[in-house]
Amino acid sequence: MAAASRLPRAARRAQLIEAAAAAFLGRGFDGTSMEDVAQAAGVSRLIVYRNFESKEDLYRQILRQVLVDLGTAFSGLSFGDVAERGAATIILPVARARPDAFRLLWRDAWHQAAFEDLAEEFRTYVIVYAKAILSSFIEEPTMLDWAARTSGAHLVEGICTWLDVGDPSRDDEVGVLMSDGLRALATTWSTPAAAPPVGSAGGG
Repeated sequence: MAAASRLPRAARRAQLIEAAAAAFLGRGFDGTSMEDVAQAAGVSRLIVYRNFESKEDLYRQILRQVLVDLGTAFSGLSFGDVAERGAATIILPVARARPDAFRLLWRDAWHQAAFEDLAEEFRTYVIVYAKAILSSFIEEPTMLDWAARTSGAHLVEGICTWLDVGDPSRDDEVGVLMSDGLRALATTWSTPAAAPPVGSAGGG
């Protein structure tokens, strides 16, 4: 405990954020106490409170750090750059670096009233990028909005599921596969659906 207390402040905060993210992911926000975080980090509760004023502050900082990291990853990239590289290949390394926090941001924060703003911020960015990329495939506004929301959710949940079950050594491979899959979806959605044959089910 004494050795742990000698960490520089920035390193201590980073350690606590990582430990807390794992605790929150396992037990949920309501089921996790600052004592639980302290035990997960191997420090006293006093050290946790020296770095974060409340459980809410700690949880918010966990989510905010993911958003900051994503902003850094996308910095300087145009929508065309993202489309060419594939969004999954950009997002997955960030998610792998903070796997628990990333899953909290996508899956859990939305259900916590105090953190809905951060969940909405993330979802908005996902939709904006998806819509900008898909606009070259789909022109009709309603279909474009649906496609952006659907493909964005597919992408992020796919990354979360890979974090759940996947082998980190295959992240590069999976990032490419996911990006290729989204391009295939975009191509399919850009092609008007054929009308069903006369007399078939649903054809009138």
